[in-house]
This record gives sequence, C-alpha cells and structure tokens, in this order.
Amino acid sequence: MNPIWPFTRRPSEAKSAPSLVALSQLGEARWGSREGAALTRDGYLANAIAYRAVRMVAEAAASVPLVTDHEGAARLIRRPQPDGVAADLFEAAYSQLQLTGNAFLEGVQLSGEAGISALYALNPAMMRPVSDARGWVEAWAVRERHGERLIRRDGETGWSPVLHLKLFNPVSDVMGLAPLGAARRALDLHNASADWAKALIDNSAKPSGALVYGGHGRMPPDQYDALKDELEGMYSGAANAGRPLLLEGGLDWRPMSLSPAEMDFLEARHSAAREIALALGVPPMLLGIPGDNTYSNYKEANLAFWRLTILPLVQKMAASLSVWLDDPFQTEVTVRPDLDRVPALSAERDALWARLEGASFATGEEKRRLAGLQP
Repeated sequence: MNPIWPFTRRPSEAKSAPSLVALSQLGEARWGSREGAALTRDGYLANAIAYRAVRMVAEAAASVPLVTDHEGAARLIRRPQPDGVAADLFEAAYSQLQLTGNAFLEGVQLSGEAGISALYALNPAMMRPVSDARGWVEAWAVRERHGERLIRRDGETGWSPVLHLKLFNPVSDVMGLAPLGAARRALDLHNASADWAKALIDNSAKPSGALVYGGHGRMPPDQYDALKDELEGMYSGAANAGRPLLLEGGLDWRPMSLSPAEMDFLEARHSAAREIALALGVPPMLLGIPGDNTYSNYKEANLAFWRLTILPLVQKMAASLSVWLDDPFQTEVTVRPDLDRVPALSAERDALWARLEGASFATGEEKRRLAGLQP
C-alpha cells in the first residue's frame, strides 16, 4: 500500500484556499534494446519462457545427426574438438542463432595437414566485421582478453576460416536478425508484469491508493504524524499482508490504481508468453501455456515444431557446412541430416515405407532412392 500524503504543509492562512486536482497523462512506454547482449540478459537469463523455448530449439536441432560420405568431414563433424562433442558445439550455434540471429564457427587448420582439424563456436558479441571499400566482409575481428584477433580470407581462393550463419535481416546485409528481437515488446511486457506482481506482493498485495481526510479543514499535525508512523510500521511490506486497517477520524481509503483482476493480469502474461513462443517457433502447447487451441493434441504440436522450426534450421546448417568444407578438403563435400534417426519423425517415416512397399510399379532401387537411402 502506497498512501499519498501532503508532506509539505501549507500555512494556516491558506486553509480556505480552493482544492487543486493534479491530472497526469499516461507516459510513453519504454522498450528494451534489441541488441544481442540485451536480449540475452532480459530473455535467456531472466525470462523462463524465452529460456525454455531457446533450449528446446537448440537441443532438438543439435540432436539431429549430420552425416557425409567424406571420411575427413565425417570425422570432423563427429568430433569437432579434441575435448568436446558435436552436440555441445551445434547446441551453442543454434542457441546463438535464436538469441542474436548470428552464429560463427571457426575452422582450425594445422600446417601440413589437409582439411580442417577442429571447429570452435565463437561468441557473436565478440565478432566485428571488417569490410572493404565496396562493403564486402574481408575479415572478422575477434575481441579477446588482450586486444583483437583478425581472421582474414585466403588470398588465393577467398575462403574464410569463419563460417557465418545468419537469419535474414532486411535492414542489414552483414548481420542477421534475432528472432527474440522480434518479440522484444512481448518480452518486456512479460518481464514487467513479473516485476509488478512481485512489487504488489511486497506491498501487502494491495494496489496503491490514498487516505482521504473527510473532516473540516486539515488533519491536525499530531494525528498526521501518528498515522504516518503507524502505516509505515504496521501496514507496509509483505510481512503485514492482510492486516486490517482501522480508519477513524473521518479517514476514507480510495484506491488509485487498477487491481490485478481489472487488468486481466494472467491473460496479459499468457498472451505475452504466446508471442515469445511464436517468435521462437515453439508451439505454446509444448511450453504448457494455457489458452492455445491451435493444435488438437500434443502429438500434432510436436510434429509441427519439428517440421516448421527444427528441420529448416538443421538443413540450413547442413547446406552451409557443405559449401564451406569444399575448399579445405579440396573436393565436393555433401553434409545432410539423417532424418531416419529422429524419433519424432518415425510416424511419417513408417507411413512413407508403407506407401513404397505397396508401389508395385517401382523397382527396389527406385524405392530406395525415394526413401532417401543409398543405392
């Protein structure tokens, strides 16, 4: 409870002056920054909905195996680092794509050895593009503990040791657009509602208001000081929630803000949560957000999540790796996702095999090709 008090008393001769009413206009809304560091802080680190949605996308995409017929590239993808596994590397890359719209992989080449020996994920917050006079990126500056490290393209082939994956950004030709940035307003609304709820609980779970003195003239100074001390000591804070307030001497309580029910507080939070999940490509049903009837059941929502969100990300990663690995391995490398090892797509795979089994007009090799299998 936040009573409003006339802390500055007027002179006694001004008692007969007419009452003044101050009206305040609704201030302009303040929205957070759309920069990657701010989105990571306010979303992934401080919002449960955004954190869980990003984790679901990254972990699901990283669980899809990437395969290739090239022995060296297959060894690199299976074990990209001497002390790391592929799941950790790709999970970091997919998470950065959701948070900042960019993901960077650095290929380490050892002298005297062909191909790439290791892959490392770089933090997009530490990356700075270095462009030439025409605006083309000719190098990447990586901010480290002591200065910057410049990673340039190969002078002969133009191949870059840095693989840059980005999501389409209509306002930038170099850096990608973060999906969480499109949900910035919903993210701010969801976080602000949590802060408001916590402040309301700390304030005895009662909205702000004013104690109106209904007596003649002004309240005597001794009564004013006594009532002020009583309110601060006995009726403020979460520990005093629910304690009844005894009004006497012509005092009347008048609320001056909307209650949670009048604000439709829960529905506003659920609506903001649905927008956050929508921007990240996760059906709200999978996050346990009530009020979403887009899908008839959980199985249908999960299949849509894999088909519309996970597979495009994985195919983007596979296509980028295929083109990027051609130069260092000096041959055409084709990286593809092994969808037969994805449990979520087993029902679709079984239906495809059943249709191919009944296709008597196709040969065995044609059926294998239609199923995506090797001859």
